[in-house]
Parts: sequence; structure tokens; C-alpha cells
Amino acid sequence: MKRIEIFDPAMCCPTGVCGPSIDPELARVASVIFLLEKKGINIHRYNLGNEPDVFVNNELINKLLNDKGMDALPATVVDGQLMKEGVYPTTAELATWTGIDEKDLTVRKPSAKTLL
Repeated sequence: MKRIEIFDPAMCCPTGVCGPSIDPELARVASVIFLLEKKGINIHRYNLGNEPDVFVNNELINKLLNDKGMDALPATVVDGQLMKEGVYPTTAELATWTGIDEKDLTVRKPSAKTLL
């Protein structure tokens, strides 16, 4: 099974989905990670502000930060290999890496018919 790790920059909370204005990209990532976890995927997300030791102890991420600085975050590692840096993975990329259909990783908004 794949192991996916997402290394976030320092944020106010573990997901970054807090405060008066929520970044839609952070909300998307949090939703997709939640769906992947429900499907049993080994995915972890680390926040530099809350878990700096994880960044220091991971040789790949430590080197990345020393070489490129904070602009390299967020960074995504799949099975020990750096796959993305500076931006979050797309839903399509996460689907490809996990073998899960992308439509199964999309949060569906209720339609007007559902609400009636």
C-alpha cells in the first residue's frame, strides 16, 4: 500500500481550514485526505508549526527546505519519493497515486432535489 505524506507550511491549525476566510484549496485538500483515510489509504499530513520535528527528522524534507526554503512547502512525498513541491497535489494526482477513481475523491454538493 502506498504511503503518502503531505508537509504543510506553518498554519494556525492542522488543516488550515479555520479562521474567518477559508482558502478553498486547503478545504479541497482536507476533504480529499478525509475521503482517502475513510478508504484506508495510508496518508499523513504534517504542519510545520505543530510538528517541526517531523520536518527536521525527514532527510528528504530537511534537505528540500535547506536547498529551497519555505517556498518548497507544501511538499508531497509518496513512498519516500518527492512528488510535488510548492503546491498541493491535485485530486487527479492523488487518485493516480492511490489507484482510486477520481470521482470517488470528489465531495459532492447536495442538489436542490436532494434537499427537498
